Amino acid sequence: MPHCIVEYSETLRSRLSPSELVQSVYESALKSDLFEGPDIKTRALAFQDFLTGAEPADFIHVTIRILSGRTDEQKQSLTSAVLTGLTDLSPAGVSLTVEVADIHRNSYAKLPD
Repeated sequence: MPHCIVEYSETLRSRLSPSELVQSVYESALKSDLFEGPDIKTRALAFQDFLTGAEPADFIHVTIRILSGRTDEQKQSLTSAVLTGLTDLSPAGVSLTVEVADIHRNSYAKLPD
């Protein structure tokens, strides 16, 4: 845990590689001191069809799914760390958003344990 899912506009690929996005989010999550490195799962998905408002504008959105139980302060700190890492990496004019979402512990399953 956590699962870090990076969604971004496909048009960013010419200016920013998916591996850079994944690495930035991973490093920010690690620096938060909330998780151990081997527990952080990070992946990226590019979208070809998107609108920001009525216009197709570049975006990066990160959803960080964590097991429930963290404080609001811990979640805010994690959000801020990831957003700062993305700000340092991404080109100007790109919409950047980050959210932390709880996973209900009793309904989460994983193999191998």
